Amino acid sequence: MRLPGRLSAAIAVLADVETRKRPVSEALKAWGLNNRFAGAGDRAAIGNLVYDALRRRASHAALMGSDTPRALVLAVAVRDWGEDPAALSESFAGDNHAPEALSAEEMARAVGQLGDDVPGFVLADVPEWLAPSLERGFGDNWIAEGQDMAGRPSLDLRVNSLKSSRERVMKSLARFTPEEAAIAPLGVTMKAGPRDARTPNVTTDEGYLKGWFEVQDQGSQIVAALAGAQPGEQVLDLCAGAGGKTLALAAAMMNKGQIFAYDSDRNRLAPIYDRLKRNGARNVQVRAPQPGALDDLVGKMDRVVIDAPCTGTGTWRRRPDTKWKLTPELLSQRVGEQAAILAEGQRYLKPGGTLVYITCSILPEENDEQIAGFLAGNPGFASVMPEDMWAAAFGTALPAGLATGKGGIALTPRLTGTDGFYFNALRLVE
Repeated sequence: MRLPGRLSAAIAVLADVETRKRPVSEALKAWGLNNRFAGAGDRAAIGNLVYDALRRRASHAALMGSDTPRALVLAVAVRDWGEDPAALSESFAGDNHAPEALSAEEMARAVGQLGDDVPGFVLADVPEWLAPSLERGFGDNWIAEGQDMAGRPSLDLRVNSLKSSRERVMKSLARFTPEEAAIAPLGVTMKAGPRDARTPNVTTDEGYLKGWFEVQDQGSQIVAALAGAQPGEQVLDLCAGAGGKTLALAAAMMNKGQIFAYDSDRNRLAPIYDRLKRNGARNVQVRAPQPGALDDLVGKMDRVVIDAPCTGTGTWRRRPDTKWKLTPELLSQRVGEQAAILAEGQRYLKPGGTLVYITCSILPEENDEQIAGFLAGNPGFASVMPEDMWAAAFGTALPAGLATGKGGIALTPRLTGTDGFYFNALRLVE
């Protein structure tokens, strides 16, 4: 497929997302099934067009004077992919798969600039109702944070130290030009390419099949390392999900001690069994959700790790469609769930134990404000100094700008080149 046909396909996928209200991934998969002539390169390019359109939806729409699928995709082609609008329109002529030629207004708008009077939420490419929250969380940097959250993410891997080394993994994946991650000592990264660049399919690599590495954003690796799990400890992973952080904890503990992996959703937990086997993680006991599943652990854990259910605002680069679906009601629901699970998690700690709270959110309601509420109701806890947690995990000083007002650590694309994550460690001192 040539670019005009790819643009038409991206417009169709976005229209499908709007009319059928389904996730972008499902719409892209359906398009591929219905258009089997499209090769892997075509599908990757169409996916990039669609995701780029959603990442910067607000500013694209403001520039084009419309938020229709056509307007958004044309804005991506010119604004993000560097196409000349006149030449692009000319390439549409005689192509049966091309969109209609650009109008004079579309060509003018596509190369225009946003005015000084454009609202901050448009510049930040975030929903308008979230602007006050983001400004409260990031101060004067909130627009810059939003803009970096609208970029393309890298592909990050965590080397499984139980089976391999970073050097060995990088050699295995040399064809993809991997680099060492900037912070995570076991991290490997492959930068996102421009335009129609394809993301490497590393899950077919021999190293992945042998359990040498897992796909895991560097931010997720960092917060797992900050959790501080030590060999020989008793650790409860209370929201284990598919087990990404569980595997990182098992490796950090060198298969010594015990991790109890639990999740209230049996379906989310299902993939963990195969992943544990492939990774050679032998100190993990999976607890399926059922009445009394964790009763024997009350008051016995050295560490309780809560990777809390959240809005996922920290993953907007990877799932930009969720940015525009988030509602105040859903945020309120998640905040309530987080408070409940924090109250539940502290029950399992023994005196002196540590409650680790993690979200993949950039919103203060789910992060510092959630911790402030917990500490107000649980005076026996105190936040561990973020500088101490960072030094223990990485042997370096905490980078400037990462510490939050309530003793947490915030990771963002702008600050750390990672997805957005929040970390706070609370010690039971009484």
